[in-house]
Amino acid sequence: MLTKSFLTAGAMAVAIVGAVQSPAKAQSANEAEIVGFHQLCEKGDRRACVRFGILIGQNQQRHADWRRAHAEWFWWEH
Repeated sequence: MLTKSFLTAGAMAVAIVGAVQSPAKAQSANEAEIVGFHQLCEKGDRRACVRFGILIGQNQQRHADWRRAHAEWFWWEH
């Protein structure tokens, strides 16, 4: 019985850690492109940063959705 409890607790811990550290996943082709530009921007590619901003700015509703889904990307607004 104790072994089952430890196995269950271990499985839950792995699931939680995996969920916390999983990278952003795209829901569509447009979102995949935006995620790609964001990753390149994070690595220092200035052109990717500009393109990321342009794509986000093209649609205000998408911008609001991204702010909710990826609040850590918009840290300066908190």
